[in-house]
Amino acid sequence: MAAGRARRLLGSLWIALLLGQPDPAGAAARSGSQSLLTGSLVRTFTPFYFLVEPTDVLSVRGASVVMNCSAYCETAPKIEWKKDGTFLNLVSDDRRQLLPDGSLLINSVVHSKHNKPDEGYYQCVATVESLGTIVSRTAKLTVAGLPRFSSQPEASSVPKGSSAILNCEVNADLAPFVRWEQDRQPVLLDERVYKLPSGALIVSNATDTDGGLYRCVIESGGTPKYSDEAELRVLPDPEEPQDLMFVRQPSSLTKLTGQSAVFPCVAVGFPVPYIRWTRNEEELITEGSGRFLLLAGGSLEISEVTEQDAGTYTCIADNGNDTIEAQAELTVQVPPEFLKRPANIYAHESMDIVFECEVTGKPTPTVKWVKNGDMVIPSDYFKIIKEHNLQVLGLVKSDEGFYQCIAENDVGNAQAGAQLIILDLDVAIPTLPPTSLTSATNDHLAPATAGPLPSAPRDVVATLVSTRFIRLTWRTPVSDPQGDNLTYSIFYTKEGINRERVENTSRPGETQVMIQNLMPETVYVFRVVAQNKHGPGESSAPLKVATQPEVQLPGPAPNIRASATSPTSVTVTWETPLSGNGEIQNYKLYYMEKGQDTEQDVDVAGLSYTINGLKKYTEYSFRVVAYNKHGPGVSTQDVVVRTLSDVPSAPPQNLTLEVRNSKSIMLHWQPPPAGTHSGQITGYKIRYRKVSRKSDVTESIGGTQLYQLIEGLERGTEYSFRVAALTVNGTGPATDWVSAETFESDLDETRVPEVPSSLHVRPLVTSIVVSWTPPENQNIVVRGYAIGYGIGSPHAQTIKVDYKQRYYTIENLDPSSHYVITLKAFNNVGEGIPLYESAVTRPHSDTSEVDLFVINAPYTPVPDPSPMMPPVGVQASILSHDTIRITWADNSLPKNQKITDARYYTVRWKTNIPANTKYKTANATTLSYLVTGLKPNTLYEFSVMVTKGRRSSTWSMTAHGTTFELVPTSPPKDVTVVSKEGKPRTIIVNWQPPSEANGKITGYIIYYSTDVNAEIHDWVIEPVVGNRLTHQIQELTLDTPYYFKIQARNSKGMGPMSEAVQFRTPKAESSDKMPNDQASGSAGKGSRPVDIGADYKPPLGGSNSPHGSPTSPLDSNMLLVIIVSVGVITIVIVVIVAVFCTRRTTSHQKKKRAACKSVNGSHKYKGNSKDVKPPDLWIHHERLELKPIDKSPDPNPIMTDTPIPRNSQDITPVDNSMDSNIHQRRNSYRGHESEDSMSTLAGRRGMRPKMMMPFDSQPPQQSVRNTPSTDTMPASSSQTCADHQDLESTTGSYLANAQEEDSAQNLPTAHVRPSHPLKSFAVPAVPPAGSAYDPALPSTPLLTQQAPAHPVHSVKTASIGTLGRTRPPMPVVVPSAPDVQETTRMLEDSESNYEPDELTKEMAHLEGLMKDLNAITTA
Repeated sequence: MAAGRARRLLGSLWIALLLGQPDPAGAAARSGSQSLLTGSLVRTFTPFYFLVEPTDVLSVRGASVVMNCSAYCETAPKIEWKKDGTFLNLVSDDRRQLLPDGSLLINSVVHSKHNKPDEGYYQCVATVESLGTIVSRTAKLTVAGLPRFSSQPEASSVPKGSSAILNCEVNADLAPFVRWEQDRQPVLLDERVYKLPSGALIVSNATDTDGGLYRCVIESGGTPKYSDEAELRVLPDPEEPQDLMFVRQPSSLTKLTGQSAVFPCVAVGFPVPYIRWTRNEEELITEGSGRFLLLAGGSLEISEVTEQDAGTYTCIADNGNDTIEAQAELTVQVPPEFLKRPANIYAHESMDIVFECEVTGKPTPTVKWVKNGDMVIPSDYFKIIKEHNLQVLGLVKSDEGFYQCIAENDVGNAQAGAQLIILDLDVAIPTLPPTSLTSATNDHLAPATAGPLPSAPRDVVATLVSTRFIRLTWRTPVSDPQGDNLTYSIFYTKEGINRERVENTSRPGETQVMIQNLMPETVYVFRVVAQNKHGPGESSAPLKVATQPEVQLPGPAPNIRASATSPTSVTVTWETPLSGNGEIQNYKLYYMEKGQDTEQDVDVAGLSYTINGLKKYTEYSFRVVAYNKHGPGVSTQDVVVRTLSDVPSAPPQNLTLEVRNSKSIMLHWQPPPAGTHSGQITGYKIRYRKVSRKSDVTESIGGTQLYQLIEGLERGTEYSFRVAALTVNGTGPATDWVSAETFESDLDETRVPEVPSSLHVRPLVTSIVVSWTPPENQNIVVRGYAIGYGIGSPHAQTIKVDYKQRYYTIENLDPSSHYVITLKAFNNVGEGIPLYESAVTRPHSDTSEVDLFVINAPYTPVPDPSPMMPPVGVQASILSHDTIRITWADNSLPKNQKITDARYYTVRWKTNIPANTKYKTANATTLSYLVTGLKPNTLYEFSVMVTKGRRSSTWSMTAHGTTFELVPTSPPKDVTVVSKEGKPRTIIVNWQPPSEANGKITGYIIYYSTDVNAEIHDWVIEPVVGNRLTHQIQELTLDTPYYFKIQARNSKGMGPMSEAVQFRTPKAESSDKMPNDQASGSAGKGSRPVDIGADYKPPLGGSNSPHGSPTSPLDSNMLLVIIVSVGVITIVIVVIVAVFCTRRTTSHQKKKRAACKSVNGSHKYKGNSKDVKPPDLWIHHERLELKPIDKSPDPNPIMTDTPIPRNSQDITPVDNSMDSNIHQRRNSYRGHESEDSMSTLAGRRGMRPKMMMPFDSQPPQQSVRNTPSTDTMPASSSQTCADHQDLESTTGSYLANAQEEDSAQNLPTAHVRPSHPLKSFAVPAVPPAGSAYDPALPSTPLLTQQAPAHPVHSVKTASIGTLGRTRPPMPVVVPSAPDVQETTRMLEDSESNYEPDELTKEMAHLEGLMKDLNAITTA
C-alpha cells in the first residue's frame, strides 16, 4: 500500500518537473518521504497547485479572448471562474465557456460606452472535494476603446539627410493597432523608418523616396479608421547652417521589469546633428550592447528593463556648431515576488501555528490570506503578525486545508500556498519541530512510547482571578503522587466556543500556571492534562472561571486629527470613544512642543479645540484622554503637526561689512535667532543705498547663503546696508542700517608685497607655533603668506595660508632639532622679500606646556580636565565708530573649521584709557563676534578663549583695533569771556576741548551776536585752529551785550554748539584814543613796551611777557613828562589830519564814493560816532561752501590774517577824530590778531583757505584773493575804492579751515556777490621783512590819500617818531611775504597811497615836533 502510494507520488513528481513547478513538487517529494518514514499512521501532504495562471489581456471589441488556467492534483480538480470577485455561471452563458483544461473562452467581446460586461478582473478557482480549494492570481481583461485620433499627421518638409516626425496620437491601448501608409501603400519599417510606441512615425536620414502623402490607420477589428493625409516634402541640403532644435524630446516613462522602454529623441539642424545618450550623467554605450539600441533619428530603446536601468536619461544632440540636450526619467516597477513561501504544516488540535510569507516588489506589496478560497478575516484566533505572517491560535479540526498568501501592488499580484494537516493526538508529528510551531505547543512533539499513562490531575482551582489573567493550581495525579517527571497541558476556551487553546507548564513537576491575555468579565472553561514519557493521560474535570469585570474606563478617542490653522494656532478634533461604559464627562487635551519634555494640558468639553499662542513653524504633538465617572481612560496615540510658517519675527544677526575694493563690499551675517525663523528661510533680501541719497534704495535678493558680495558700487562712497530674512510668507524685519565706505582707489597689485613687519616662533616638542604681522605698507595687495621650514634650511617644506591668518602651527617635527623658518607675503605678481627666523624644538623630556598644544600625546600625563588650545589668529576688523568685528581660528577644530560640538568662545575687550577700566566679555558659538557699543576713536584690545564642557583654554594673544572717528558729540566746555586789559573793544574767549571729542579736534568756530535769539546764520563766526584754546575778538562795540557760542570740528564734521555765554563790553574808550597810555601799565600781549634805548630791538618773533611786567623804573616826573608829550603829539596829529582832510575836494570824494557804490552794491551807513551799532555782518552759514582753487600763480602772494568785517561807517572829512579812530581800529585790529598768534608763519606761507560764499547758483561775479598791491587795474581800483569809501566794509579774508599745514593745495577762495550786504573784501598788504620797522611802535595811520590809478608798485612813506629818536621817512614795499610774525602789524592799508610832496611837508613838520620831544625826555 505504502509502496503504491510512493509510486504514485513519484509519477506526480515527474509531471510537475516537466511542467516547471519545482516548489510544489518539492513539497510532494517531502510529503512522500514523510509517508515512507511514518507509515500509514500519518496522512501525507497532497500536491495541489496551478500549472498555468491567467495573465493580463488586451483585446478589441468583437474579438475572442482566452483566459488560460490549469491546475494539478491527484484527483482532477473542479475549475471555476470569478469575475470581479463573483463566480461566473458558465452553464447558461452562450458567449463564455469553460475549455477542457480549465481555461475560459470569451467569444465576441462586448464593449460599448455604457455596457462593458467583459472588461474586469478574472480569477481561476480550483477545488478538490474533501481536500480543499486554491485560487489563482487575478488577471485583468482590458478592451481597447473606440478608434479615435487625438492628433493627426501634418504637412511638413525635411532637408535631405535630416529627420522628420509624423504624429498620430491615439489612446495607449490602441497604439499597438496603429500602422502607417505612404501614398496609400503600407510603410515598411526598418532601422531608418520607425514607429514609436505612441503611434508616431520617425523618418530619419530622409531621401527623395520618403516624400509623399502619409496617413496612419487604426485596425482594431472591424472597419479600419484612417487619419488625414499629410504631405512630407524632401528639400535639398541647406547651404547655410540652421539652428539646432528638437522636434521630439524624450518624456519620462514608467515600465515593469522585463518590458521594453523607448525614449524618442529627434533633432534637426544643419549640419545634421549626431545623437548620443547618457544615463545618470555617465556615457551610455549603445554600440554592441545587447539591450540598448539606437533607433531611427536617435531614439533609444531599452529591452528587458531591470531595476538597475532606472535613472535619468539625457539625449545630447551635437552638430559641431551647437549642443542641446533633453532629459527624461525612467522609473522601473517590480511586480510582487516571494522571498519566502508558506510551508506545509502538521499540527495537533489546540496548538498555535504560524504560516510565514515574505514578499518584495516596487511599490511595496500588500498581503492577504485565503483559506480554501475564502478570505481570512483577522480575529482573536486568526492574526496577521509581522506584517505578512498568519498566526492561527487554538487549532480545531476544521482549520485543515490550503492556505494561500496573496501579494499585490499597483503592477501585479502573485500567490503561494501551503497545506495544514491536523493529526490525531495519538499520532506523533513525524518531523523535528518546525519554526512555524509556537513554544506553547512544542511539548506535543515528543514521540510517545507504550506504557501506562497518568490519571487526571486533582483539585484544579483558580487561586488568582483578575480582569485579564487567571492563575491555576492543582495536585498531582493519583497514579503518580510524586509527579516529578510529569508535565502538564492546560486547555482553555471561552464558554460556548469549541476552539480550545493550550498552555504548557514551563518545567516538569510544576503544578501551577498563569493564563494571560484573557478578556474581562468573560467565562472560561479550563481543564488540565498530565503527560509522561508514554503520552498524555486523562483530563481533569472542566473548571469554569469568570474573569473580573474591568472598570469601564473610556477607550482612546478615535480619529484624532490635528491641523494647523495659523502660524500660532492648531485645531484638534476627535470622536467619541468606541469603548467605555458610562457617559463621557470631559476630555483632556495634552500637547507638547517637539523636543521638549514638559507637557501642557487643557480641559475640553466638546470634540474639538483650538490651541492658540503656539510658536510659529514648530512641531507639536497632541493626544486626547477621555474622562468618565471612573476616571481617565486610555490615551490616544500622539498626532504631530507643525504650525504654519510666517515671516521671520527677528532680523538676521551680526551683520558685518567688509570693503573688498573700490567697487564692492562683502556682507556677512548670521540667521535670525533660533525660534524666530517662523518657517524655512528661503533667502535673504539686501537693501542698500548711498548715505547721501537716502531715498534711492537698491534691493538684492539672494539665496540662503550667509554672505553676499555687492558689486558695481561707486568709488569713495559711503553706503548703508540692511538685511532681512525671507520665508515663503514674505520678508521679516530688517537689521539696522550699517554703513561702510568704498575705497577711493584699489590696492596695488602691480608689485609683490613688502616684507612682513614681524615674525615670531615658539618651539614645542614636535611643533613650532609661528606668528607674524602683515607688511607695514597696507596699500599693496596680499593674497596670502608662504611659510617655508626645514632642518638647517627653510626650503624643505612650504605651506601657504590665507591672507587673514596671523598664526600657524608647524606640526610633525622632530624633537631637539634646529629648524630654519622663512615667511613671505605673496600676491598674484609673486612672492615678496622673506623674513627669516630659527628655532630648536624641545627634547622629549620637556613636557612644559605640552598639554597646551600636543593633544593625547602618549608620553604626556594629561590632567582632567586638560586645558584646550587657545584660539589663534585673532583679528580685529574696524567696521564703524562703535563696532569692531573679532574673528579667530580654532586649531582644535577640523581643517574646515566646522563646529560640531557644544563648545563656545568667550571674547573679552577693554581700553587702556583710563588705565583701570575693567574687561567686558561676551560669549559666541561661531568663529566671529561683533563687538558693538564701543567709544569712537578709541584703542581697544581683544582676546578670546574657548570652553568645552569643563575644559577651557587660556586667553589668546591680543588683537588691537582703534574705532573710527565720529563727529564730536559734546560741545566745548568751560567757555569764558573776559575783556582784554586796557582794550575795552577787545575780548578774549577761553574754552576747554569737548569731553567727547571722538577724534582729533581740527578746529573751532566761535559764533557771536548781539541777539541771542537770532538765527544761527545771522551770527558772526570766527574760526580757530584746533590746537588753540583761546582767541581774541576785536573792534567790538562798547557797552553792548554780546553772546558767544563755540563749536568743535574733527575730520568727520562739526559737533554741537555750546550754550550761549553773555558778555557786556565796558563803557570806557580812552585806551583806544591814547594807546600809549598802556605803556605805563604793563607790556602785555598786544600792548607796546616802554622804549628802553635808542637801539633796542625786540627779538624776531616778538616774545613779550604774557601778563606784563615793568620794563624800567620811572619816577613820577618822568611819567608826567611822557603824558604831556603824548598829549601834545596827539593834538598836533589831529590838527594836521583835519587840515589835510579839508583840502580834499568834496566832489572828487563823492565821485569816488558813487563809483564804489556801483561796484559794491548797496551799503548801510552810520551817521556819527554817537550812533554806534553792533557790526552789520550777515554771513549765511548754511550756504557756505568750500571750493578748492589752485595754488596762487603769484610768486609773492600776500597771506593775510583773519579779519572779520566789523561795521560800515560813513566818515566825513570834518569828523577828524572818527577818521583817526577808524584807521586806528583797522590797524590795531591787524596788529592784535598778529600778537594773538592766531597763525604761525608756516601757516601763512602754507595752506590758508578762504571761505566760499556762493549765495546763488550763478557764477561768482567778484573773486577776492590774496593779491599784492601790484595787481592788475580792476583789482587795484576796487581795492582803492574800498579804502576811500571810508571803510564802509572792513577788509580781510576768512579763515575757514584752521588746520595749519604746509600744503597749499585745495585752497578755498571766497566768492561774494556784490549785491549782498557783505560788500567787497580788500586785502591789506604786509610790510617786508627787511624794513626798519620797530614792532613796539604805534601803528596809527597818519594820512589818507587818494591812490594813483595806474598799476605800478605803490610806495608809502611815513614819519614815525619814537620816544628816544627820530627816524627819516621810510619806504614800504611789498615784494614778498613777511618772515617774522610781529611784522604783520600794518602801518596803512595796502591801497593807501600818498602824494610824495604833500606827505614830505607834513612829515617834516612832524619831525620837528618829535625832536623837541626827544630833548625833553633826555633832559
